[in-house]
Amino acid sequence: MLGLVAPGALLTRVVTKVPLVALSGEVTRVGIPWCQAGELGRGPRAEGENMSAQSLGEQTVDLLGRLVRLGCVNDLTADSGGEERAADLLEDFFAGLPVSIERITPHPGRTSLVVTVEGADPLSAGTPLTLLGHTDVVPVDEAKWTRDPFGAHIEDDVMWGRGTVDMLHLTAAMAVVTREVARRAQEGNPPARSLVFVAAADEEARGGLGVPWIGEHRADALPWDAALSEMGGAHIRGHRGGDSVVVVVGEKGAAQRRLHIRGDAGHGSVPLGRTSAVERLSQVSAALSAARWPTATDEVWASFVRAFEFDDTTETSLIHGTYEGDYSEFGDLAAFAHAISHVTVAQTVAHSGGPINVMPSHATLELDIRTLPGVDDDDVDAAIAAALGDLAEHVTIERLLSEAATASSTDTDLYRAIEAALTERYPGASVVPVLFPGGTDLRVARRRGGIGYGFGAVDSGASLGQVYSQLHAHDEHIALADVRATAEVLHEIVTTYLDA
Repeated sequence: MLGLVAPGALLTRVVTKVPLVALSGEVTRVGIPWCQAGELGRGPRAEGENMSAQSLGEQTVDLLGRLVRLGCVNDLTADSGGEERAADLLEDFFAGLPVSIERITPHPGRTSLVVTVEGADPLSAGTPLTLLGHTDVVPVDEAKWTRDPFGAHIEDDVMWGRGTVDMLHLTAAMAVVTREVARRAQEGNPPARSLVFVAAADEEARGGLGVPWIGEHRADALPWDAALSEMGGAHIRGHRGGDSVVVVVGEKGAAQRRLHIRGDAGHGSVPLGRTSAVERLSQVSAALSAARWPTATDEVWASFVRAFEFDDTTETSLIHGTYEGDYSEFGDLAAFAHAISHVTVAQTVAHSGGPINVMPSHATLELDIRTLPGVDDDDVDAAIAAALGDLAEHVTIERLLSEAATASSTDTDLYRAIEAALTERYPGASVVPVLFPGGTDLRVARRRGGIGYGFGAVDSGASLGQVYSQLHAHDEHIALADVRATAEVLHEIVTTYLDA
């Protein structure tokens, strides 16, 4: 999806410094139906646990419901979304606290909010932390929903609604944790490093009016050094009983192409000796379908494979790129596993022809290509040419949207803080870095030289396949146990990192 483009932004800065009383409340920890108490992924809590952490979870559930009910639907047009409503809600959420707030509005109604809690030590060697949330959601087909998609209905400790998984629950948790850090600062305990929370617009349309726009036009509005965003925390259960929790460390790039295919013009009544562009397009399509595209052989892919605890032969072939199967060993993650281990090429749009009695001399075939880290535009074009073989002389490659894949090292203080918090929450589990096949706003931070990780916590025990199936789905829903867990674990990561 191409990002939207708009003229100059409307900017307003507000600073609030009025006392605010923190909310409190008790928490009931209940899993969704696919995970009963005692199963892998359940986050056990000791008797007499800290109630303030639980209150963060309840605040997050409440704020999530309010964000869902706003219905900031992004239909990929500039006038949709209406995220200024979410910015208004969140600005009020921070009222009375020692934070600076900036509203960035590239197009009327498309407001991103940037909230900063200043660190106590501006000369600290540590970098600030940025929490990148977004407040827009994708459209719904209401006829396919069994509940109001914007009602935030709660039933059996599960909330139903568009955006509950992608990613309003994490945006709500970020806001709640940031408010808690600001409340502590108001009480005389500011963090050593600064904390920035971004409630961004337009993420679902590749951010042409959101974080990418800010990165291009207002890069000074927030620090890009270290960031957290969507989406991690789901579980992988190995064949020998192991439990792994995923953290997203990178995402694939985009290398969209339009192939211009040349054929022989002529009258449809005398086709002998001529190859129309339509026929040649079909040959090109078949060649691309039969091609072998570059595969991943890096440690991130290897760690993902090892989490499934396959037999040695299968594991070795997958890791070293010699696997010849259909990825069915990954179960409901077969397509996911294939996507994160390959440069993928989807043939999505074809055009040719005019009058039925004319053999066309030109056709186009559009390709949605998603690249792996380290694969650049020249590599993509070379792979297309190799796949076409002798057909390449009849084809011209036009580059459309091109964005390189991005990835962050696991050898960082922030990743170690995430790893420590998740292993404490889920004793015995391994933390596994993974590549994400889609796109998030973290790519902007990485391209500006920062690090970024997709974070989450899933107390319900939901698998990666189960969580991934909820993205943009009918009847999207999330266990409240996972909402609370996300807030609690995020609070642990944020406070550990900021005070390190």
